[in-house]
Amino acid sequence: MLRTARVALHLIAVLLVVVTTIRAIVAGLAPLPAILAAVAFLGWYGAGALLIQGPGARWWLGGLTVLWGGMLVLSPEYVWLAFPLLLLAGHLIRGRAAWIYAMIVMLGAVAAPVLHHTQLTFAHIAGPVLGGGFALAISLGYDTLLRDAGERERLIASLLQAQHETAALQDELARTQHEAGAAKERTRLARDLHDTIAQELSSVSLLARSGDVERMPQIDALAQQSLIELRRIVASLAPAELEDSALAGALGRMLDTLRTDAGIETALEVSEPMPALPTGVEVAFLRVAQSALANVRQHSGAMRVDVRLGVADGVARLEVADDGHGFDQASAGRPGSSYGLIAMRSRLEELGGSLSVSSAAGDGTLLTATVPLVFDGAVSTVEESARGAAEPTVLQRDAPAGASRAAAESTAPVPRHSGEVQR
Repeated sequence: MLRTARVALHLIAVLLVVVTTIRAIVAGLAPLPAILAAVAFLGWYGAGALLIQGPGARWWLGGLTVLWGGMLVLSPEYVWLAFPLLLLAGHLIRGRAAWIYAMIVMLGAVAAPVLHHTQLTFAHIAGPVLGGGFALAISLGYDTLLRDAGERERLIASLLQAQHETAALQDELARTQHEAGAAKERTRLARDLHDTIAQELSSVSLLARSGDVERMPQIDALAQQSLIELRRIVASLAPAELEDSALAGALGRMLDTLRTDAGIETALEVSEPMPALPTGVEVAFLRVAQSALANVRQHSGAMRVDVRLGVADGVARLEVADDGHGFDQASAGRPGSSYGLIAMRSRLEELGGSLSVSSAAGDGTLLTATVPLVFDGAVSTVEESARGAAEPTVLQRDAPAGASRAAAESTAPVPRHSGEVQR
């Protein structure tokens, strides 16, 4: 709107110069001085409109006013150029000075007919006064709009800056809260480990150093108590889906939900014996299964899905197979088309595992997640618990046979009620 008003002001100035010059020539003014005066006025006007800003603009308006006064000496027809001058005055001059300038321009417009010996009439007075006042009011309103627009832009810039600062503060607050929560959790875990397992292991160490075979039941009891406390601490870190049950139970519940909600036939196969898996492996398999079953529900069009869980040769394996329409693995490799598979693979690779996908259009999909349970050449605790008492663990190279037998019994899996899967 402001740009349109500015362009309209320039068009009015050019149009009035052309019209008044023609009227002056028709009224008897020689063409050459009339044209030279018009060119001088438009040249000065155009140069100032394009190049001059700030305090120099008022001096430019003063020069334009002097040119207009000279044109009034040539012909009273140029009195109409008072309108663009007053339109400029309201924008370039502030406060009382604008009204003083307007009075000078109006007096010049009224005096022009008298200067050329024309009889002064009411129209000669009312025209410049009313028209000039109206032009000045429009100019002042335009200037107010311009200043309001500038103030609005500054306010918007300030609000955007405040918004950015608020977002930065929120990010900093979230980061601080996260760090505080992590520190609090570390403190809790350190306290729990120190007050329970560390103390009990210290007692086990003292009893073991005594070399008294009769103290083996005490050592076994302390070890069992430490195992219970460790499981309690680990359970507090497990996902909600794994609370109060092992991975197999959580998988069974997810399949039950899939069958109930989507009408897809499901089957779960768990190898026996199924040892307890590390919490990290259980969480990874749980998330992989959740993502895979979500894909089965949303994209596969399958009628049946089979899930198999087992441990063999030191490797934990989870398989999810469906009889859906499958997909083109080449197209799934394009960026942005297989984020779920990328997330599954990344989660498993953090544990040293891998993810393989076998699928083709119309042939269903087989997803296999594997995680090794052997690290740095040493068999993990999962493999040890699977062996049970069949392979006694030697705690001390020179320990007596009775101590080895008792130690083997103490490392055997804790008996469970029938039907409960050991975590």
